[in-house]
Amino acid sequence: MPAPERVPEVGLKPAARLGTDAGARPGPEVLLHGELTVRGQVRDASNAVLFCETEYEGRSYACAYKPVAGERPLWDFPDGTLAQREVAAYLVSEATGWGLVPPTVLRDGPYGEGMVQLWIDPPDLGGGVDEDSDGAEAADAGADEAGSDDDGDGEDDGRPELFGLTEDTEPAPGWKRVVEARLENGRNALLVHADDIRLRRLAVLDAVINNADRKGGHLLAAADGRLYGIDHGVTFHTEDKLRTLLWGWAGEPLTDEAVAVLHTLERELSGALGDRLGELITEAETAALRARTDRLLRSGIHPAPGGDWPSIPWPPV
Repeated sequence: MPAPERVPEVGLKPAARLGTDAGARPGPEVLLHGELTVRGQVRDASNAVLFCETEYEGRSYACAYKPVAGERPLWDFPDGTLAQREVAAYLVSEATGWGLVPPTVLRDGPYGEGMVQLWIDPPDLGGGVDEDSDGAEAADAGADEAGSDDDGDGEDDGRPELFGLTEDTEPAPGWKRVVEARLENGRNALLVHADDIRLRRLAVLDAVINNADRKGGHLLAAADGRLYGIDHGVTFHTEDKLRTLLWGWAGEPLTDEAVAVLHTLERELSGALGDRLGELITEAETAALRARTDRLLRSGIHPAPGGDWPSIPWPPV
């Protein structure tokens, strides 16, 4: 199975560890106003993803650039809207105060308007782009690292364990059941994810933005312990399209923290955040976002999979 589609089997080996140091993380102005230069292309992406550097006030920062012109048409989302949805997801994430999405902006670039997002490096690649390095190789390295496991036993490498497969009939302590799976050898297994507050926050964010594609490879863990979600192009649909690997808390009460955050988000959606989102998604989609937030608060629980839409993305990682 190709590396981006692998998940660790019994033993719960760790997922890839990616990220930048949060304390040095630049803001969106770096992406919005910096000079954008294409250095390479990320392989095997569904839409065009270009590895770039943006130079701002004498410093260079790595970023991903997804031009609208490189978006593939989807049957259920309007053409040419994925970049705006990625920016909208960042704005909602910032409103929660959790900072779950890397800085993301909408701007003009070498191939027209597109989404530009701060690049999240594996720790051993550093936080920026070396002018003497090969940007294409760096992009390929980052793409290959996401969602893959190493050939070792996964111990003492400092990487967080987020997903795994186990042949036990129930998840081990500290893990949550996602779905039953069938291995290539015909054996049954459980796909599980960690009972991790960072994942739980992302599960709440995904329920709010109606994320139709929360794969394991879309989660990037930083060296400082932060966790980022990326690839939010298929979000904010008016119909329920939540597809995710983070079903472990389905039906469980929301945390007090999540309830407080949702109340804050509800207020923000009635003010400046709602106005800004109106420039990126439709009025109906903004109304549906408010309705989902209200529904979560009224129910007080994590949503469960529905029967009208596949609940697990494919491939899952």
